[in-house]
Amino acid sequence: MVYPGRGVTKADLVAYYAAVAERMLPYIAKRPLSLLRCPQGRAKYCFFQKHDTGGFPDAMKSLLITEKDGSREDYFYIEDSAGLIAGTQMNVLEWHLWGADIEQVEKPERIIFDIDPDEGLGFAEVRSAARDISKALAALDLESYPLVTGGKGVHVIAPLRPAMEWAEVKAFCKAPAQRSADNEPDRFVATMSKAKRKGKLFIDYLRNERGSTAIAPGRVAPGRGAGGGAGQLGRVGDHQGRQSVHLGRRRRTGQPWLTRGRAISRQPSRSPRPCCARLLPGTRPARASAR
Repeated sequence: MVYPGRGVTKADLVAYYAAVAERMLPYIAKRPLSLLRCPQGRAKYCFFQKHDTGGFPDAMKSLLITEKDGSREDYFYIEDSAGLIAGTQMNVLEWHLWGADIEQVEKPERIIFDIDPDEGLGFAEVRSAARDISKALAALDLESYPLVTGGKGVHVIAPLRPAMEWAEVKAFCKAPAQRSADNEPDRFVATMSKAKRKGKLFIDYLRNERGSTAIAPGRVAPGRGAGGGAGQLGRVGDHQGRQSVHLGRRRRTGQPWLTRGRAISRQPSRSPRPCCARLLPGTRPARASAR
């Protein structure tokens, strides 16, 4: 049993990923991954694994990425539904992905603002913050989408044309997060300090660092929440941000965020600010074949 108390088996998860693979793969395929593995189910010992140490099926691919210290390590990635199913068979319960693809690992193709509420704040506050951040990004000609993470918060994601490197993108993301905290200090904070987050919403821009990962759209974690996209936050209630997924229902219905493609085809309607010119969304270049 993968999720005790929920009646979810590994066979259920395999069937689920087979059903949603077509919609999930555009967001997870050919990206470096970190995997949450739970060999004895979610209620027992689990661990994160990002390096391929051998023993995985061939559908679980790997590529060498240079680390900060100059060493090179094998990182997982997948290409197709066979990879999703192979990972599930190897007890992968959560898929966490980089913000870049394997063809251009040094140039992110999306940014994320992770809205993390302090204890006691409801989902209504998170939803309102997500809308405000989305409006701020729209002012920069960046189209964004919310992703319900399965925990307490929401990720606001804006696809990018991969042109700038990680340090530049992180610096760009810090500015609106800090500006929100400066303008509304009783509502927002842009620092990880727990002491400063009491009763506030933490805008976490640090997921835009090289090597940082975020939960994949479409993954499921019954008992911990829905990890699929939620393009219509107005329909997500205060309790639903943490509500579990019913696998049968997800097989029959679509997820608006996942059906929108990569959402990077819109060209800017006006001239961007100079600092943001290379962050504008555009069509994604064709990928070369990967091993």
